[in-house]
Amino acid sequence: MTLAYWCVLIAALIPLVFAGIAKFGHPGFTNRSPRDFLEELDGYRRRAHWTQLNSHEAFPPFAAAVIIAHLTGGNQNWIDVLALGFIAARISYGFLYISDRPTSRSLAWLVGLICVVGLFVVAAAG
Repeated sequence: MTLAYWCVLIAALIPLVFAGIAKFGHPGFTNRSPRDFLEELDGYRRRAHWTQLNSHEAFPPFAAAVIIAHLTGGNQNWIDVLALGFIAARISYGFLYISDRPTSRSLAWLVGLICVVGLFVVAAAG
């Protein structure tokens, strides 16, 4: 299995980390209605929840790009570098979002998007 495929697994698990940050240690958390609970959060916990949601949104294009790049025989070194770049950007994005740094967060989001587009470019060149 390639490094890029491992990155797909990591990207699938990233939302769970941010969900944990939103929920862990909050005295009002109940698993009876977690969606209602999450919508009532504020501060860094609410931003962690929003990060979770955005991480779910970012996953499908990334996973598709990695798979397509592999299937077309794209350069494996580039596929791995771009996949790692995406993971680094998404982790940075999350912590910048939680720490309420909107401009830096948007730049990290853009880097992740560039990595996804780059994977499609590598696929086209393959």
